[in-house]
Amino acid sequence: MSKDKIIKSYKLKNGEVRYMFRLYMGVDSLTGKAMSTTRRGFKTKAEAQDALAELRVQVNNGTYKKRAVETYEDIYNIWIEVYEDTVQDSTFLKTSRIFRNHILPDMGDYKIDMIDVAICQMHVNQWAKRLKRFNMVKAYAAMVITFAMRRGLIDKNPFELVEIPTVKKRISLEDDEEDNFYTREQLIELLDCLKKEGNLRRYTFFHLLAFSGMRKSEGFGLTWRDVDFVNNEIRINKAVARSEEGIYLGPTKNGLSRTIKMDNKTMDLLKVWKREQAEKYLDRGFNTLKKNQLVFPNTKNDLHEPNKTYQWLKRVLDKFQLDPITTHGLRHTHCSLLFEAGVTIKEVQVRLGHQDVKTTLDIYTHVTKKTQARTIEKFNEYISN
Repeated sequence: MSKDKIIKSYKLKNGEVRYMFRLYMGVDSLTGKAMSTTRRGFKTKAEAQDALAELRVQVNNGTYKKRAVETYEDIYNIWIEVYEDTVQDSTFLKTSRIFRNHILPDMGDYKIDMIDVAICQMHVNQWAKRLKRFNMVKAYAAMVITFAMRRGLIDKNPFELVEIPTVKKRISLEDDEEDNFYTREQLIELLDCLKKEGNLRRYTFFHLLAFSGMRKSEGFGLTWRDVDFVNNEIRINKAVARSEEGIYLGPTKNGLSRTIKMDNKTMDLLKVWKREQAEKYLDRGFNTLKKNQLVFPNTKNDLHEPNKTYQWLKRVLDKFQLDPITTHGLRHTHCSLLFEAGVTIKEVQVRLGHQDVKTTLDIYTHVTKKTQARTIEKFNEYISN
C-alpha cells in the first residue's frame, strides 16, 4: 500500500488542513486482535510521510514502543474497539460515522487531560447550531470521556457540567407541520397510484408495509417460509442490516421475533406476487422455489438495499402530486389507523414490535391530538349547518 493511500487530509473548523494516517501494527500475541496506531495533526503531508516512515522503521526493527494515550482520539480508538462488541453492526456503523463526521474533527487533537468544561461547552454550542440531534452527539462524545475516567486518565467528565443550549424556534403563522403518516383516505389513494404504476413487486411491498406495520428492513428480510398462507400469519424474525462491508441479514431492531396476523387481501396479493416472481426470476436464471427464497430480493435475487424505497416512493408522490410521506411513515400510518380502529396500546406495541411502550405512546399521543382537532372541526361544521 502506498503512502498516499494511508495518509489522508482533513480540515479543522477554522478551515486549516491537517494530515493523518493509521498504520497496521500486526497482531497482538496476547489477544489475537489486529493492532493499529493513528497519528494526526501534521501541518504538511511531508511531515506525515516522515513520521510514517520513521514509525515503519521502528516496527520493522522491533524498537517501536506504544505511545502513551494522550489525545481524545487516542482514547476513542481504544473505546471504539470495546464498543463494537456491545452493539449491532448497524449501530456501530452509525456511531462511527457520528464520531468521524462531527466529534473527532472538533475534539480529536485535544490532550485528554486538558479537556475542560469550557471546551466541551464550546463544541456543544457549535453542534447545537448546525445539528438537529446535537444532544445525541454530545452524549456520544461524553461516552469516550467516561471511558477515560474508568481507565484513570481523567478525574471527571466535564460534559456533565455543560449547559444545554436552547434552540430558538420561530413560530410561523402558517401551519407548516408535516405529519409523517397518512389518513385512511390518503393511504387508499397512495396504494391506488402505486397499483397504476404496474410494478407488482413495489406495489406489494408498500401494501405489505402499510397493512402490517413492519419496518422496511424487516420487509426486505422476509423469506417465503416466513409467510404462512394457511393461517394468514407472517413471522418477523430478521431484518436487513448494514455494516462497513455492506448489507447482510441480521436480527430485528430490538432482537425480538414476532408473528402477526394478516388480512386476506394482503395475503392474496402476496400469492400473486409469488407466482409472478417465480416466472420473472426463472427467466433471469434463478430458482425461487428454494426454502430460503427472499420475498423481495433485488434483480440479482439477493438482499435488497433498503434505501432504494426512497426513490420508488418519491417517484409516485411527485407524479401524482400526493402529500409527502416516507417509507417509515407507512409504519406510523398503520399504527395510527390501528388506534383509530380501537385497538389497544398493548396490542399495537406487540404488533409493531416496540420493545418500549413509550415509543407506542408517543405515536398514540400525536394521533390523539389530530383526532381532537378533527373532532372540533366536525362539531363546528355541524353547528354551522
